[in-house]
Amino acid sequence: MSISGMMRTSASGMAAQSSRLGTVSDNIANASTHGYKRAFTAFSTVVLESGSGSYVPGSVDTTIRYGISEQGGFDYTTSATDLAVSGQGFFLVSDGSDSTYLTRAGSFVKDDQGYLVNAAGFKLLGYPIVNGSAAASSNGTAGLAEVNIATMSLEATPSTIGTFHANVPVSASAVASGNRPSDNIATSAYTAKTSITAIDNVGREITLDVYYTKTGTNTWQVDVFNAADAASSTSPFPYGTAGSSPLSSTTLTFDAGTGQISSVAPTNPAGLVISIPVPNGQALTLDVSKSSELAESFQVLMPTINGNKPSSVEGVEFASDGMLYAVYGNGARVGIYQIPLATVPSPDNLTPEAGNVYSISATSGNLQVGFPGTTMFGTIRSSALEKSTVDTATELTTMIESQFAFTANSKVFQTGGELMEVLVNLKR
Repeated sequence: MSISGMMRTSASGMAAQSSRLGTVSDNIANASTHGYKRAFTAFSTVVLESGSGSYVPGSVDTTIRYGISEQGGFDYTTSATDLAVSGQGFFLVSDGSDSTYLTRAGSFVKDDQGYLVNAAGFKLLGYPIVNGSAAASSNGTAGLAEVNIATMSLEATPSTIGTFHANVPVSASAVASGNRPSDNIATSAYTAKTSITAIDNVGREITLDVYYTKTGTNTWQVDVFNAADAASSTSPFPYGTAGSSPLSSTTLTFDAGTGQISSVAPTNPAGLVISIPVPNGQALTLDVSKSSELAESFQVLMPTINGNKPSSVEGVEFASDGMLYAVYGNGARVGIYQIPLATVPSPDNLTPEAGNVYSISATSGNLQVGFPGTTMFGTIRSSALEKSTVDTATELTTMIESQFAFTANSKVFQTGGELMEVLVNLKR
């Protein structure tokens, strides 16, 4: 064995332990960093070819690895925009340029422009909800946008569906044709009247007058008018121009044996429903399937209609499937973004970047994007942050081991130096 070879080997050992101590120092420094994944040093031998009569020392090689796929524990908070991933997957974030990164650090807050930004300044990315769905790409970041919750202002939800079950008296007398509400003349007669309130596209309340008129045995006609078109509050007919058609005119037919509704004309494919075009609003579909014609007075049962008047956003709410809802003061919840998760075939080979984020590398594999709760992906927890995967006790133990190993290698190097000094002194 050459003395210089011994010294080179011990020097490589000291360098290896220095690298190990470097990862330990990083880990301990980030023991409280949410979403941080611990680093560690792996050793491998470098063996040189030796003859039969002498041994040629090699060295030790180091490889820095990261436990990126390890699941951390959770710290629970009171902020709805604090997010953690339970299971596989990473949040997609942007630094404001065209670069996209992966992270598990989900301490997002709203900045001065309304973007959700984590502690390192990276903006959360999500798919905007358009027509009730998100246009997602499974193998890329096309369609992603920086999540902004400042653009949410007053919101009005027009009425579109409801239930309106009524009982009509079986003993009522039929009203002759030519003098019914559908004729819309001053002398129009009817059997019963009620009113409902719907919301139009801009959030105004629209009162609709609903008339039930018996036209024959087990047959009733339902006519709907806009109350704003009434001639007066005491004598509403005619609504608008005399002879003009109501907003909706529907015929209900009841079974003579049971008194339950049997058909609605015009026939609607959705079932026993009537459709009303709300002025400056949407088509309001009312379920009347539980209406009846029994020996009881006219009464309306279970009247419910959706829709909300204008209301401001009071907060946001994340669901476990990544859907981000705007929560309005009137209780309405409107989906505005869906937050995806991303992964790669080998997460531990991602490249760590400043800010507790990761970028794709040649050894990590290609990006795969999907929604939380689907195959390969975990779920999102709101009001929670993933803890660092660093165990301080383990890191301190590793530090002590490396310290002793470094000292032992330095002793070997020191001994080699002393032997070299002896050889030099032989010439004297």
